[in-house]
This record gives sequence, C-alpha cells and structure tokens, in this order.
Amino acid sequence: MIESPSIAAAPDWALFKPPFNSVTNRIASTKAHFSSTVPRELVHRAAVAEVLLTRWHRLDATHFGVSAQWPRGHSFFTSPDGFHHDPLLIAETIRQVGTLLAHAELDVSMDSCFLLETMRFDSDLQGLEVRGTPADLELMVTASDLRYSGRRLSGVRYDAQFLRDGARVASAGLKASFIAPAVYRRLRGDYLTARPSTVLPPPIEPALVGRRIGFDVVLSSTGLANRWELRADSRHPVLFDHPGDHIPGMVLMEAARQAARAMAPEADMITSLDTSFTKYVEFEAPCWITADEVAGDDPSGRRLVIRGEQFGETAFTMTISVAARVPLTV
Repeated sequence: MIESPSIAAAPDWALFKPPFNSVTNRIASTKAHFSSTVPRELVHRAAVAEVLLTRWHRLDATHFGVSAQWPRGHSFFTSPDGFHHDPLLIAETIRQVGTLLAHAELDVSMDSCFLLETMRFDSDLQGLEVRGTPADLELMVTASDLRYSGRRLSGVRYDAQFLRDGARVASAGLKASFIAPAVYRRLRGDYLTARPSTVLPPPIEPALVGRRIGFDVVLSSTGLANRWELRADSRHPVLFDHPGDHIPGMVLMEAARQAARAMAPEADMITSLDTSFTKYVEFEAPCWITADEVAGDDPSGRRLVIRGEQFGETAFTMTISVAARVPLTV
C-alpha cells in the first residue's frame, strides 16, 4: 500500500538525533529517549499524538537503534481484555520505523511515495501487558536488500527486534519500495484525485469484532458466512490520519483483525500476522473480505487466512494466528 507524502517536509529534524560518539552514548540517558517524539513528518503522520517513535541512532551502515513508546491507553489501538497492548501497535511501530529511517538515514526524499509490499510480526503476549507506566521499547533494526534505481534508493527490507526492559517482546519486519512523485503520478493516473465516499454500508455489530462503537468497525455484513464488505470511514482520525488516494494499509490490517475476531470470538489476541499487499484498494468499488481457517502448529490457538478482493482480483492476503485467553503474570 502506498503512503503519499501529503504532509509538508520536516523542519530541521536532524536536531532530534541523539549524540552518538561511543557505546556509552548509545546507552546513556535512557530516560531521555522517551521525552519527546520524532517529527511527525518523518513517520507520515499529521497528528503528533499518533507518533510512536521517540528517538533513533545509526549503529553502522545497516543497523539502527530506535526508541518507541506505547501509551497505556489509546483511543483506537485497544485489546479486547484491556490488560494488554494491542498487537497492531507492533505493525504501526514498524511502519513508522520504515519511513523514519528511509528519510532520516537512507536519503529517501520527503516527497517520495512509500509502497508497503509486505509486513509481518509476532509477539510474546505476556510481554505486552499494560503496566503502571507507558511501554518504553528499544528496537534493534536491520536494513537489508537495499535496491537502487541509479543512485536513488528504490527499495529496502527492515527487520526489528522489540525489547522491553531488555527482554524481547516482539519481532517485526516489512519490505517497501520508494517511488518518485512523477512516476507515482503516471502510475495512479485518474486515481490520484480519487476521494472516498461518505455513503457507507452499515457496520456489523461492534461486539462481534471486539469494538465498542460502530465508528470503529470496518466490516459490513454480506449475509454470507465469513464474508464481509469493507467499510472505510475517511472521517476516522486514526485510520485516516491524513488524506490519500486509496485505502491505507492499516485500514486493511484492521479489517483482517476484525474478520479474525468474528471467526474466532473466543480468541483475545493476535499473536502473529504475515501480510502481502498486491493491489491498491480503491475508494470507488467494493472490497470483499473473506476468512478461512487453516491448519496451524499451536493447539492452543487458531490460524486464519484473510483475503481482500476488489475488481475480481486479490488485493491483499494476511495470515493471522490468534490465541485464547492470555494469562496475566502475577
């Protein structure tokens, strides 16, 4: 999924980088790593409140340290039990890492378009417990498979380990391409000026997908088992943080999560997600979401494949593992 750079270029964001002269500097003043966010422009966010990253530094040519903080409560990213951080915060965090490092460290221009090709994560759910303070995370990030078009970086893969109090709580990765504005304009054609409709099909019952209000529901009933129509309300302040010309990837991941919840109502949490985006999901036509259960290795959970189809073609495929009740540590 493309993220168009509709936000103005950052100010002197280099001032936000920490001093990096030695190993001592890398680990000193740890509390200061979480005192402010990185500039919102670098993570393609309009709302400062939705910026999760707080600092970054380069370790060598392809390795980076990134700090992030998850709030104890969020208006949208919530878990069904309320005692754990929403695992989709992992996805949003690695997405923000992808744009941050591209612009700040890999010389990708601010007007380039970010094409998300794949994303994955897995988590240790006990490590995602909500505690007495926000979750301060240190990410160890590796950039690989750097691809160039001439001297311009055209693609990269990121892999990250998420550490909380020194313990691994998740891993994540994504593969992305970067497209020059002129190329993107040719690629999108008339779709470049597309805008979402304000007339939406009704949401399914929020409780069926772990939501409290219909505004947060992105699925509409088709009357068929395990098949829904995507409903994407562009007025949603988190899912549609800024205008674009197609449905954002985070909306599609939320649709997959809600489909998984509808399929497995006894499951509280996502433990892993692996997705491939193959087509843009356009505003102008229905997108159909289907879910199927497949065999998995974990007898305590379920494995589901969620697909999005538009114009008779597969737009994305996500494999999700879900777990039943997560025990809290005492």
